[in-house]
Amino acid sequence: MVTPTVQRAWELLAAVPDPEIPVLSVLDLGIVRAVEESADRRGVVVTITPTYSGCPATEVIAHDVRAALETAYDDVEIRTQLSPAWTTDWMTDAAREKLRGFGIAPPAGRVTLPLLGVGRPAACPRCGSDAVEELAGFGSTPCKALWRCRTCREPFDYFKKH
Repeated sequence: MVTPTVQRAWELLAAVPDPEIPVLSVLDLGIVRAVEESADRRGVVVTITPTYSGCPATEVIAHDVRAALETAYDDVEIRTQLSPAWTTDWMTDAAREKLRGFGIAPPAGRVTLPLLGVGRPAACPRCGSDAVEELAGFGSTPCKALWRCRTCREPFDYFKKH
């Protein structure tokens, strides 16, 4: 059963933006794995899983999550859980649309095993053309690759599928 205070915690987390892609919240990305409230409802434990184990934004995310929850709780604990590893399957459909609107191609499809590659964008997020080419395996952050549309000639990031 979700208590009103735990619901408030989830609502506060929905307003915490990802520091690298501010149009997405930590909930949109699916990195918040659990929210547990203490028996006296004055404390909360939040478990997060970074998008990858070396993500440089993990500390910033933990800080921002803590700051948001401290507005409603006296005691806030943030736990980082690396296993199971985060997957783009945990992103919400709304996150995929927000990425596209921000000019980043969302991960194509769902992850299937064995994972042999990071996939390719289904279409250019600007013009919708499927005539795209990879320019570099890494884009503005390690979790993205740099691609270019051969139709509109615009470069764009592709959020890697993993």
